[in-house]
Amino acid sequence: MGKADEYRHTLISLTDWDEYLLINSGLPGPRGNLELAAVVADMGNLALFEKYIIYDPQKAPVNSPYEFLAFCGVLGLGRLVAEGEKEYLQTIRSFASDPRWRLREGVAQALQRWGKVDMAGLLQEMHNWASGCWLEKRAAAAALAEPVLLQKPGQVKQALLILDAITASILANQHRKDADFLTLRQGLGYCWSVVVAALPEEGIAFMQKWLAYSDPDIRWIMKENLKKTRLARIAPEWVDEQLQRL
Repeated sequence: MGKADEYRHTLISLTDWDEYLLINSGLPGPRGNLELAAVVADMGNLALFEKYIIYDPQKAPVNSPYEFLAFCGVLGLGRLVAEGEKEYLQTIRSFASDPRWRLREGVAQALQRWGKVDMAGLLQEMHNWASGCWLEKRAAAAALAEPVLLQKPGQVKQALLILDAITASILANQHRKDADFLTLRQGLGYCWSVVVAALPEEGIAFMQKWLAYSDPDIRWIMKENLKKTRLARIAPEWVDEQLQRL
């Protein structure tokens, strides 16, 4: 019996999951129990998810076991969206700006659940998020930077266009000192490489355009992506040339 099966077997036997989840959350610690969270998202219902997302930063601060409950709630809403209940998208979007980084990761994972069954729908929605605040932009980029989702060239091209629009929005904004922008910048520092690796010829053309800019934040983002092994594997000579030029 695998770990996920063990979790399912245990949860089926319990009428109240809270204590079990808190004990097995993995928090405090460097890594929450993502396997358990996925099982909770699969097995839970709306009432449970709504109960868990009430754990805000005051009730469930960073690295506390109760933060894990909130994470499970967001991930569970992603399952409901994947099942066609799109009305929960707005709630998920509100957590894109949560001060807790695990909740922001939960948003990306929730969106990826949707993308696995409706990538076209996810892409359409991420076009909207790409016009949002810094952290909503970051959520859109992180959600799309998942190799499993990037299988169809036409959809990868749309993902590239969304990353392009997000990156372009940096140039139009001079307010780049706050933590939210730095979080977006950090995310873009790897997201480009993931999407480009899925469609190298078109992706490299997009990156080549941005490599011509002297803006320090754009250059940092491009340089970080060039350092990623996935890009070095598909275009080693081009990557070396660009790194030397930078």
